[in-house]
Amino acid sequence: MSKTDKSKATGRRKTSVAQVKMTPNGAGAVTVNSKPLAEFFRGCERYQLTSNAPIVAFEAAKTYDYAVKVNGGGIASQAGAVRHAIARAVAALGDEARKVTKRAGYLTRDSRMVERKKPGQPKARRRFQFSKR
Repeated sequence: MSKTDKSKATGRRKTSVAQVKMTPNGAGAVTVNSKPLAEFFRGCERYQLTSNAPIVAFEAAKTYDYAVKVNGGGIASQAGAVRHAIARAVAALGDEARKVTKRAGYLTRDSRMVERKKPGQPKARRRFQFSKR
């Protein structure tokens, strides 16, 4: 990938979907839904570190800026979707970037979803109280 190209990638976690556009000649800044990363995640350091993890893992990724659009799910799954999208965009930079992100486990999509509610039960696994008499 040349320095003038824009890279796009999509990341998913639970019901959250994140789309990222990676632009070259940046400073490693991440904006989520047109807000800085810290402002979007309301100062929660855990979600900021989760989202930034692929950029920290691969040093050359700090020369790009990332514009992320995310929707669906809760704030934790949105952070996971942002991490997955950024990791996919960074992996597109070359073989070395792919090795680093793959080894760290950022390219693996977390397939865990909420189990569906079954009929005749109040929740997915919870049963109504049984009465013998």
